[in-house]
Amino acid sequence: MPAECADAAFAPPSPAIVRVSALQVRHSGDAAALLRFGTAGEMATLPQVTLYCTPLAGPTGPEAWFDTGTDAALRVVSIEVREADGDIEAAAAEAYRRLLAQVRPSSHPYMVRVWNYLDAINAGSGDEERYRRFCVGRAAAVDAMFNDPPPAATAIGNTLASGVVQVVALCATTPPLALENPRQTPAWRYPRDYGPVPPGFSRGALVGVGAQTRLLASGTASIVGHVSQHVGDAAAQARESLANLDVLLQEGSRRSGLDFALTRHEALRVYLRDAADLAAVQAALAARLPLSQVWFLQGDVCRRELLVELEGVFAPG
Repeated sequence: MPAECADAAFAPPSPAIVRVSALQVRHSGDAAALLRFGTAGEMATLPQVTLYCTPLAGPTGPEAWFDTGTDAALRVVSIEVREADGDIEAAAAEAYRRLLAQVRPSSHPYMVRVWNYLDAINAGSGDEERYRRFCVGRAAAVDAMFNDPPPAATAIGNTLASGVVQVVALCATTPPLALENPRQTPAWRYPRDYGPVPPGFSRGALVGVGAQTRLLASGTASIVGHVSQHVGDAAAQARESLANLDVLLQEGSRRSGLDFALTRHEALRVYLRDAADLAAVQAALAARLPLSQVWFLQGDVCRRELLVELEGVFAPG
């Protein structure tokens, strides 16, 4: 597991009242959104997290996250650290140090969902690959609470140069229920083949209570066990990724007693390494679910042989 730093004994403050999130996600320009994801170059009239991934297809307007509960159970912390001389390890460590400094002493000390974006994620060979160095930097900065278990997360390489490491965290007053996929090795248990430090994320998380529960699926790719599948075939990778999402939703249903399904996504984000694969991947997904709320972006996946990655938010039936 990732290395732990000196504040491992930190005890988060107990919330004064029990707060329950009522998370909803849709593409909207509503000013009430807790979090908005947009893309570079679009006109933004409200604050948003700018993604340096090229939009390819999907709904218009930012992907907007709302907490419709009355007790402010959720909070967003967004950190950007400019790289100095291409030192991604140092930038990642600094980003996570800043993140934890804001999150842990607050009334929302639990990280539910984290997004990581960096330039040229696959540049470099072997242990010098930038994603592997990012993982080393993150591991040097996080605490034991981060790893027990790690939050649901995504790491994607920008297609438009940003010069920064972006870390966006959805945080809560109470801990989420972390999920793993029975078809996949937990990422934080990957063998040494994938770098000096395994990636720090769980496959998904459950937040909320009853009908307000949402399943937040981490970045999901064509991996069974810890091995990449269908190298060179984007459509087959999309189908395998859907199979992984399907099993994760079944696990979420088992753990929660609710009913989650692929067709009940409030938002689904698809990252494609190559824009030329768009039509094939759309066809593969359309065979299983409606595409009206599926946002397709060009972005590099953390393993260079992977062509597709999915992430999403699912409501119970």
